[in-house]
Order: sequence, then C-alpha cells, then structure tokens
Amino acid sequence: MAVRTVIVGTGCAIPRQRVSNADMLSREFWGPDGRKIDKPNQQIIDQFEAITGIKERRYAEENQVASDLAAVAAADALDSSGIDRETLDAIIVAHNFGDVRAGTRHSDLVPALAARVKAQLRIANPGAAAFDVVFGCPGWLQGVILVDAMIRAGDIRRAMVIGADTLSRVSDPHDRDSLIYADGAGAVILEARDTDCGILAHAVRSDTLDHSTMLVMGPSYNEEVFLEAIFLKMEGRKLYKYALQTVAVAIRQCLEKAGIAITEVKKVLIHQANGKMDEAILEALYDLYGAKAPAGVMPMTISWLGNSSVATVPTLLDLVVKGKMEGHVIRPGDILVFASVGAGMHINAAVYRVP
Repeated sequence: MAVRTVIVGTGCAIPRQRVSNADMLSREFWGPDGRKIDKPNQQIIDQFEAITGIKERRYAEENQVASDLAAVAAADALDSSGIDRETLDAIIVAHNFGDVRAGTRHSDLVPALAARVKAQLRIANPGAAAFDVVFGCPGWLQGVILVDAMIRAGDIRRAMVIGADTLSRVSDPHDRDSLIYADGAGAVILEARDTDCGILAHAVRSDTLDHSTMLVMGPSYNEEVFLEAIFLKMEGRKLYKYALQTVAVAIRQCLEKAGIAITEVKKVLIHQANGKMDEAILEALYDLYGAKAPAGVMPMTISWLGNSSVATVPTLLDLVVKGKMEGHVIRPGDILVFASVGAGMHINAAVYRVP
C-alpha cells in the first residue's frame, strides 16, 4: 500500500450572530457608477436571494477576529481526532485578510495567523511549523494539497489545516455583493497512513493573465462615506461565466488522475460561493460525462451560512461528518470531491476516498 493523506479529525467555528436578509433592508445600495440604485431595497434583496440562495449569514462577534475563529475550529478538530496536539508537524491557516478588528478596515498580518493559533492552543512543540496560505477562497484546499505533498515526500506525518476569514469586515455595505459575504472557520487534522484510502489526486490552476481582476480591493461605491477605506469588490457576471467554463473541467481532470468514474462519486463538497452558480457547476460537471447529477450529491450550507471564503468547504465537511446535515451521510469507502474557485483567479480540486 502507498502512504496516503487521511483526514482524522474535523472542526468548525460558526459565529452565533445571525444576520438575515431582512436585516439589510435599512442599507443604502449604490452601483459601480457611484449612483444610488433606483430600486426599493426589498426588490434588491429579493433578487439577490433568488440568484444566490442566501437567506442569512453569520458574522463574528465584536471581540472576535479570524485567528480567534480559527483557534475554535482547530480545537474542535483536535477534540474529534483524539490526537496529542504536540505531535503536529505543521499548522497551516488559510485566509485572505488576516485579523481585521471590528470598526476598522485594517488587515493585521504579523505575526502569521497560524502562529497566533498555535499560541492560543498552547502548542509548545517547536517542530510544528506554523505558516499561512493566501490563495483566495481555494486557500483551505490548497493548504490540504500542500500537506499531501509534504506527506508524500516524507517530510511530515501529521498536520492541521484551517480556513478562517471575516469577510463582513472588508465588504462595502453599499455594494449589493456585500450581502454574499460571511464569517467563519473550519479545520481538519491530516495524517500519513499506509492505505489505499485518503487523497487520491488533486488539480490546481491559476488563470492570472486575463482574470486576476475579477476580485480586487477598491473604494466604496458611496464615495462620500468611505474616502480612504478599500473593500472587497467582485465582477460577479464575469466570475460566474469563468467558473462555469473552468471548475467542472478541473474536477474532471482530477477524477481522471485518480482513475475514478463520475458514477463512483458520493459527495461533491464545493466552495459555497453562490447557490445558483454551484448548481450550474455541478450540472456542467455531469454534462461532461453525458449524465445527470444524482439527488443529494452536493450538500449546501450557503442559504444559512453565506460565503465565508476559505471556511466554507471545511465547515461543510465537518457538518456532514458529524451528522449535522439532514439527508447527508459519509460512509467508509465513499468517494468525495472537494473543489473551490476564487480570487486569483484560482481553482483547485481533490478526490478523496473515505477510510
């Protein structure tokens, strides 16, 4: 048997603060042209919900930052794994904005979030390298792919990968796209095992030449309110089209590398970016095989958790593994597909057989 990377623990941190679409009715929405949108807010929000499927999202508490959420998710994953935290060889935190405190728009990136999490967990082992990954929304999965490469190379035996972001702190409240964004964290413990299960293959692509500006930082659409601050900005229509053209192809390439047929896939755990877009990606994937997606193959959390960037996929995995997603079960031998798309533009995918 080959040495493969196996998930031995999962965890997540879902903030308690629920923010419904109705809570957004008092906002003023402006367009990229700097003009106030001439539609009733109820109409704007109804259209948003119809397109994205988002009914509510979660925001971090005032006293929480991304590294705090990451530490909670990490502790949860450690508890579920039952391992000794001092046996970790690496701690990786994927994020995009560092720690952004409530009431500010400033990213705090020093020390690395992974170092902060290691300190919060009181891990003393100096051999547990703590470092960050910034790779857009696919960052958590990219961290997993990095760990798999290190395990296959024989450099490490056990690692933790966490995804954490607080997008509510970097989104423009006058931009309709801000309704998508949420906060959260998810984590996994990975270890080397002699088995035919675990990570079977992965694929990564970065289309930076023509697509790097689809997600950028820019000024508020309401120029009178935020003169100096910059916020996360998205070219939604172009991103949607790009994702439909590329994500399914990347997943198919990954399945072919693993020697896995589409009929063997039990669950597709995809980044919770936009409900309609994810459904379209799934349809495009099965269209490549001339097939229809089976019912229940793609669990979704976006309707109630929103888009928490790097946290969506590990959070989704944790909820399914722990039986918290009605109608969804993961069993030994099941084939899972992980996939994500985000700022860069980056895409990655991985195929995993459950031990």
